[in-house]
Amino acid sequence: NPIFPTYGSEFSISAKVTPPYSLFNGVDYGDLQNQKEYKSRYTGVATSGVDGQPLNPGDYVKTTTINGQTGTVSVGSDFANADTDQGKVDQKKYNWLEYYKVKFKADWYTKIYGKLVLRTLTEFGFLGAYDQSRGVVPFERFYLGGDGMANYSMDGRETIQLRGYKNNALTPVNANGDPIGATIYNKFSMELRYPITLKSSASIYALAFLEAGSSYPTFKDYNPFDLSRSAGVGLRVFMPAFGLLGIDWGYGFDPQPGETKAHGKEIHFIIGQQF
Repeated sequence: NPIFPTYGSEFSISAKVTPPYSLFNGVDYGDLQNQKEYKSRYTGVATSGVDGQPLNPGDYVKTTTINGQTGTVSVGSDFANADTDQGKVDQKKYNWLEYYKVKFKADWYTKIYGKLVLRTLTEFGFLGAYDQSRGVVPFERFYLGGDGMANYSMDGRETIQLRGYKNNALTPVNANGDPIGATIYNKFSMELRYPITLKSSASIYALAFLEAGSSYPTFKDYNPFDLSRSAGVGLRVFMPAFGLLGIDWGYGFDPQPGETKAHGKEIHFIIGQQF
């Protein structure tokens, strides 16, 4: 029964790679911020900078604070002292995306007693770069936490389920607190399942789960033992006309980023997914 497996296992290793463009194009990505064409220039009308000096179109500029006032000043043609135009740098870095992405998954079903089935699951994912000066692309990253249901996005992200926490809550964030995606994650799950009915018109089963996992911005931050843990119960209903529907109640035993105590309970609704 594909809706309620009682035995068997699945092990998979997958890789997604692009050509290593940076090995052939001759661009020194680590030095872009020092090159003339990637420096900030003034594009407005002629005016005065925060220092009271003329600020003309085409001048190289930098941001500074004078007498408590922060603003732009001209450095004329001295591009070495101008600010880096990060937008231009990023546009050059990601003009051709390059990365390699490796994933491992082990999924095992074991009949415990009668109709009671144990599902054990292990997942690992890693996103890497060929050229470290270019860095890991901001696309194709992992977003951990919540119901695992993928929302529409254009950055190729993968949403990883970890119940008991809010969606994407266990994902690295930037200085503004916005999720930026992880380059490495691991997850462990154990789920006890018991069928209520397995009729062709409707299959229903109850479950109880234990989960743990974490995600990290870089490989050097990786710690496989620093995990966010959760437990809970749920129900799944499969009807041919609607597919798989479900609800889970989960309790997060660890704090989410920005919290100081156990996160507590979360309710997740599942539509069209098989866990």
